[in-house]
Amino acid sequence: MTDAPQSTSMAGNQPMGDDRSDTYEKVFISRLMMTDFRSYRESRLELAGSHPMVVLTGDNGAGKTNVLEAVSYAAPGRGLRGASLADVGRAGGGPWSVAMHLDLKDGELSEQVKVGTGQDPARAANDTGAEQTKTIQRRIVRIDGEQASNTSALGDRWSISWLTPQMDRLFIEGPSSRRRFLDRLVLGLFPDHSRQVSAFERTMRDRNRLLSDQGTSADGAWLTALEARMAEHAVAVAVARLEFAGQIAGQIEATPEGSFPKALLALDGWIEARLGEGEQPVDTETAYRDLLARERQQDARAGRTLAGVHKTDFIVTHAGKNMRADLCSTGEQKALLIGLILANARLQIALKGQAPLMLMDEVAAHLDTHRRAALFDELASLGSQCWLTGTDRSLFKALIGKAEFFEVADGVIQPCAV
Repeated sequence: MTDAPQSTSMAGNQPMGDDRSDTYEKVFISRLMMTDFRSYRESRLELAGSHPMVVLTGDNGAGKTNVLEAVSYAAPGRGLRGASLADVGRAGGGPWSVAMHLDLKDGELSEQVKVGTGQDPARAANDTGAEQTKTIQRRIVRIDGEQASNTSALGDRWSISWLTPQMDRLFIEGPSSRRRFLDRLVLGLFPDHSRQVSAFERTMRDRNRLLSDQGTSADGAWLTALEARMAEHAVAVAVARLEFAGQIAGQIEATPEGSFPKALLALDGWIEARLGEGEQPVDTETAYRDLLARERQQDARAGRTLAGVHKTDFIVTHAGKNMRADLCSTGEQKALLIGLILANARLQIALKGQAPLMLMDEVAAHLDTHRRAALFDELASLGSQCWLTGTDRSLFKALIGKAEFFEVADGVIQPCAV
């Protein structure tokens, strides 16, 4: 039997960044281009950058979220929808691509970085059959014209944070949603985290396949090698999660009470619990490797690996009420979620000296007037660009004169007067 996971409560670690006051780097997009991306055959959006807030309004289905998703591909991973790369392209179109100019501003200093990402058009055109299938699932990235070795390079210079309506059910769905949310936040501080998670999952699939095909008669040396790699990547993943969770807990503690409730955080996982109790990572790696070896027969019967960082849960508690988030009201859950996103942004300012670019999809419609105004103020105070979407332009009237407004309709994005 696998030992039952235990919760590791996160004590706050005071963020270790310098007190930079307002002297930190901000991230803006001045140009966005989409080709055969979702509903856009070809679209180019120019932004003045005169305000940190960008508001996109239009009917449901007009393509507002598609714009935010395009921007999210300037970050490592699979974008804010988590979609397969093959599903991102426009129906009937060619290989999709997204390009943008990112302006990094720090006081009087400014640097522009050109970013492009999408499917490889040369390979997609020449490959057939299985090779073409592999090609359309491979994402290429170019930064200032140079091809990057992987998407992690997108997290080295800036980060992007987002909140979507699908995340409203985060606290009442299964652990996998919260785990993905946590890992996305961790990426803001540790760009290599997605590579470690992917490497663990890939190696775990190889072990699962071997056990499924051959059971305990499988080559023991090969299983041992796979389990050693799994343990190495699993501990790296858990260490990053714990470090991030401790840092953001400290950021939350240091933040004055406001319109969004504070959260208490805990990680519920076998590996995280051992590390949280002070065990050295090398010893945890050995313990997990030994556990995998002992449980080969059980995992073979189950058809999956039963213990590891792929089972960890991210537990959030409403601090003021001492109530788990899944037991809170819908409005309280939304407020907790927003509070975590804002705390993560402030943490990145403290530790990295840079505010993340923010993407907030349909967030204003579910907040009362007081919290909506508080959210707009918080987002503006971060300094980096923030993109907001909504169907009702009146929800954003407090931002008139403080934001760039665009109307989205029938795959066309136009500046609009307000």
